[in-house]
Amino acid sequence: MKRVLVIAAAAALAAAAWPSPPQYKVVATFDSNFRAPFDAAIAPNGNVYIDDFVSILYFTPTGSFLGSWGLLRPSHDEYVYPSGICVVPNANVYATLGDNLTYLVQYFNATGSFLGSWGSDRSGNRRFGWPSGIAHGPNGYIYVADKGRDYVQYFTSTGSFVGMWGSHGTGNGQFSYAGHVAVRPNGDVYVADYRNNRVQYFDSTGSFRGKWYVSSPLGLDVAADGTTFVGSWLRQTVEYYTAAGSFLGSFGGPGSGLGSFDHPTGIAVTPDLRRVYVTDAGNDRVQYFDQTNPAVVPASLGRVKALFR
Repeated sequence: MKRVLVIAAAAALAAAAWPSPPQYKVVATFDSNFRAPFDAAIAPNGNVYIDDFVSILYFTPTGSFLGSWGLLRPSHDEYVYPSGICVVPNANVYATLGDNLTYLVQYFNATGSFLGSWGSDRSGNRRFGWPSGIAHGPNGYIYVADKGRDYVQYFTSTGSFVGMWGSHGTGNGQFSYAGHVAVRPNGDVYVADYRNNRVQYFDSTGSFRGKWYVSSPLGLDVAADGTTFVGSWLRQTVEYYTAAGSFLGSFGGPGSGLGSFDHPTGIAVTPDLRRVYVTDAGNDRVQYFDQTNPAVVPASLGRVKALFR
């Protein structure tokens, strides 16, 4: 009888302690006057970088302004607009940018000193139709989603072409407006396939692994454990899923109040899932949300047995 009670108690305690899907509550907005924030990225030291209209701005983790710089643009372009940003482990900052004439990736050090660029407005390797999302992988490569030509290319950190996959269409591995891209620490690559209303994911060289439905996905980031955060342009929410696409929860909704969105275009999540930054483009602001139910580690059967000795 004692053994039965111990096993029953262990099962009940483990079930009660097993972590439920995380929940998030808005904390604050960043202390800045944004013009059109479109994407966010977190640096190794926790600082947050935002691409905003024709500039890149960076902040402390709680939103205090630290600095900014303008993007370099060819003489024939009055403006060059950023649409994606990432920060690599050595703290260099990469941004995709373009207007109707210029399509480039530019990269800088952590405080904005220009280091290099690559790309153009024609088809082929190192060339873009309109580069959108950008992310770095554990292999050191830079992945760029191209919404103009519906493929993903990947490069060395200095822009040497390595490989590509994708085409326009609705099949597996095809895209219709390939928006943001994110890379999981195990190397899997996630792509927001906007007009096909889905997220697809691949191995590090583009072999298709899976997909799931999301209404008009645009903003995208993946936490260390594979939890995937997606901004829905139509629903005005941020939704989050397991690494294979099982729904976990959502937050936000249409509006201008704190915690609501008018087009959540960019997402950056801390590796431990504790904080999520969202560029709220239509409201010209950046909001951040904290987890309200930190994970609880289940009690072991050995610990429960000890209670009954």
